[in-house]
Amino acid sequence: MVRAGIALGSNLGDRISNICAARDLLRKLRTGDSTCIQAPIYRSCPVNCPANSPDFFNTVVEINYSGTPARLLEQTQAIEVELGRIPGRPPNSPRVIDLDILYMGEYITDSDNLLIPHPRMTQRRFVMQPLSDIRPSMTLPGDSVSVIEHLRSLPGDEAQLTLIEENW
Repeated sequence: MVRAGIALGSNLGDRISNICAARDLLRKLRTGDSTCIQAPIYRSCPVNCPANSPDFFNTVVEINYSGTPARLLEQTQAIEVELGRIPGRPPNSPRVIDLDILYMGEYITDSDNLLIPHPRMTQRRFVMQPLSDIRPSMTLPGDSVSVIEHLRSLPGDEAQLTLIEENW
């Protein structure tokens, strides 16, 4: 069993309801009756998205998980489809839900369809802020810098986040 961190994002429809529904489905993947840790929800400007894309709501949840990284990817993709994400759409297009595996214990995975730890997470405030809220001192596998240090090192000119919901 390992702790798996998953980023949740939504910029279509009722974003809070979409994130809550995804969280509830992720809870069903956890091992036994272990806890599901959830960060606050933040609003962020879209990054590398088409012009006029709606703002995202973002958060991070962490669950105890007993399967393989490939199995967790299958399950998170199934949750995305169940909640209305349309497979095959252009990258970074607006979406009801987006789930990204950030880390999974000490796994380091580099395959065609899955990279763990997530390769761009430390460059994204919309990931590092909520992750810092729940795991500030964590150091990712293969890294030597804590989550909070990564957050502090992000450029000051990057768009700031707006806290939307602390306890949800």
